Amino acid sequence: MSKLLKKTAEEKLFSRNFTGFGMDLNPVVSIGTGFIILGFSLFAFLDLNRANQLFNFINQYVVRNLDWLFIITSNIFILVCLIFAFSKLGKVRIGGVNAKPEFSNFAWYSMLISAGMGIGLMFWSVGEPLYHQQITPPIYSDPNSLTQSLATTFFHWGVHPWGIYALISLALAFFAYNKKLPLSLRSVFYPLLKNKIFGFWGDLIDILAVVSCLFGLATSLGLGVQQINSGLNYVFGIEVSVFIQVILIAIITAIATMSVVSGVDKGVKFLSQLNIIFAGFLMVVIFLLGPTTLIVRTFSNSIGLYLNDFLTTTFFIDATNDTWQGSWTVFYLAWWISWSPFVGMFIAKISKGRTIREFVLAVMIVPSLLSFIWLSVFGVTAFDINTISNGQLFNVVQNDVSVALFEMIRHLNIPLFQGVIKVFLSIFSTILVISFFVTSSDSGSLVVDQITSGGKLDSPVPQRVFWAAMEGLTAIVLLLIGGEKALKALQTAVITTGLPFAIVLLLVAFVLIKSLREAHKKQEFKKATKRFETLMDKYLDIENDIDKETLEEIGGIVITQKRKLKNKIKNKVNKK
Repeated sequence: MSKLLKKTAEEKLFSRNFTGFGMDLNPVVSIGTGFIILGFSLFAFLDLNRANQLFNFINQYVVRNLDWLFIITSNIFILVCLIFAFSKLGKVRIGGVNAKPEFSNFAWYSMLISAGMGIGLMFWSVGEPLYHQQITPPIYSDPNSLTQSLATTFFHWGVHPWGIYALISLALAFFAYNKKLPLSLRSVFYPLLKNKIFGFWGDLIDILAVVSCLFGLATSLGLGVQQINSGLNYVFGIEVSVFIQVILIAIITAIATMSVVSGVDKGVKFLSQLNIIFAGFLMVVIFLLGPTTLIVRTFSNSIGLYLNDFLTTTFFIDATNDTWQGSWTVFYLAWWISWSPFVGMFIAKISKGRTIREFVLAVMIVPSLLSFIWLSVFGVTAFDINTISNGQLFNVVQNDVSVALFEMIRHLNIPLFQGVIKVFLSIFSTILVISFFVTSSDSGSLVVDQITSGGKLDSPVPQRVFWAAMEGLTAIVLLLIGGEKALKALQTAVITTGLPFAIVLLLVAFVLIKSLREAHKKQEFKKATKRFETLMDKYLDIENDIDKETLEEIGGIVITQKRKLKNKIKNKVNKK
């Protein structure tokens, strides 16, 4: 059946692609995406204030009236992923029984974190814990403000985003590598839409995915270079201006393009591993220079509070409709969900050969735990410096969160070569921020390129360059139209798409459960057959001790029973 689906995709989907000028594009998805980008840009250009008002109104309505939907669905996603991991379905291997992982564990984890939220952790690890320490969140009641604020930050950056990513990426990987369908969001809906995914409905699904990815990446890139510009101004005195930000986008896009051209197994893999090594070095330095003992104690207490109150905080919905939950928890959940097609596609692309149990537990636990350690080191150091400086660090964070990390480094108590070490750490941090942005950009460009090609696993190099350039160009256009105001309008629009995607993910969970049950039966049969054949081979090695007629009888029985069992399973699957 998988071979038939692959052939159908080639006949009904790939045959429609435009293949001129070194491209291999689905024209409907590509042109449809282009019109939406152009339409948004014109809307922002003609009346930016009205665009902001409209998207803010929609976003506020969603957050205030449908907060329960984001909270309940995110919990369902975690529950479904745990069922996959700890049930018999966890034995299913992505890509089939004989598939092997394409990347080492270190390379795999590095790419997961770099694409998923590496840059977010760089910017919020100082600012968010300080915010929650000053304004007590309603989800924890621990008397220690440090423990409470850090546990709250864990809640936002822990298993909830990674549960969302695990579900969508598992679905994409399974339908691409096990069912031989295109690696694209349309393929997830095959159990519901059947061959319609190769036509209009599939194109519509992919357009929504590309727009979400491209707008999300353009927003992050545009806002990110503003933050990099602020950091450069803070450390080196470089002026804050649109001109500088456009140059930064051009540099990041150029580096990302080179990485995209070299492919996942070279450029993206190399940069992701470099990011993790550099980030690990910076974290160890801050850990040693900061309040080391306090960091360890607060980490232990905070992770204990997070795990102990997990169910209470996970299902908490503020009956007073307080602005805190909407501004933080619901905002994050909507952002993770709207970001999930991009991150999910990338994780799926690099995860062939993993069992579902290994995949789910690794995606949900390893990045979460590493994030908790990172947040503890930087968050507790920020607490300590804020106390010593009589709240100066928090005042800086309130005015401009982008310079929080640099301000914290400036206040570090370094016994020797203070000036030299602080300058080195500031420069090193700036390079690391840029590097994380490059890996987000190149992995995002690869995903957009993949979807617009109809889900082909390999696409032409000129096409990769085109989408990498389009991502940077979109961010530049919005910066020139209205700077941060235009980018914020786009960000609000992207977050609003989290609502329909939350419902889409519920459907994904349903179809994935059904499909994995069928795959589990097939893979268990293949394993049993292989074991039986191995035993028979060993048994037949002693054929000299058995007469020829007996051997022929045994062989006939084996072949007959094997054929009957295969036909029985095929008929059962075809009926379903």
